[in-house]
Amino acid sequence: MALLLVQHGKCLSKEEDPERSLSEEGVDDVCRIADVAEAYEVYVPRIVHSGKKRSRETAKMFAAVLTPSDGIDEIEGINPMDNVSDFAETIDPNEDLMIVGHLPFLDRLTSFLITGSVDKSVFKFQNGGIVCLIKEPENDSWVIKWALMPDIG
Repeated sequence: MALLLVQHGKCLSKEEDPERSLSEEGVDDVCRIADVAEAYEVYVPRIVHSGKKRSRETAKMFAAVLTPSDGIDEIEGINPMDNVSDFAETIDPNEDLMIVGHLPFLDRLTSFLITGSVDKSVFKFQNGGIVCLIKEPENDSWVIKWALMPDIG
């Protein structure tokens, strides 16, 4: 089973839009990554997102392409500075799930799941990209299985 972590797409500045909607570049990146995920037949039954507009917009764009059977939901506990260890306890490693959120939360969650520490960064997230984690049954540890990123340079 897979835990797909997505940093919301690039967004407008607070000056341009106080709610920080996705920028045109952010929309383009998310659409492109969603299309690639679909081409690879990435399956995700449920997508969850934070209450922030940029996260909700990103989740809806992924849902439009990946058509999760259980839909999309807003959840609490995944905002930028929320406690990752508390949230980690709620993750079911037997459930495929996409989480659309923010930094530093996603970076800290990934580090915590893989190393047990929020201070040891293990992956450089990009806006609109997907990082896939799985839990290895033989040693009960989380690993990064694959990633799709808008920029590879």
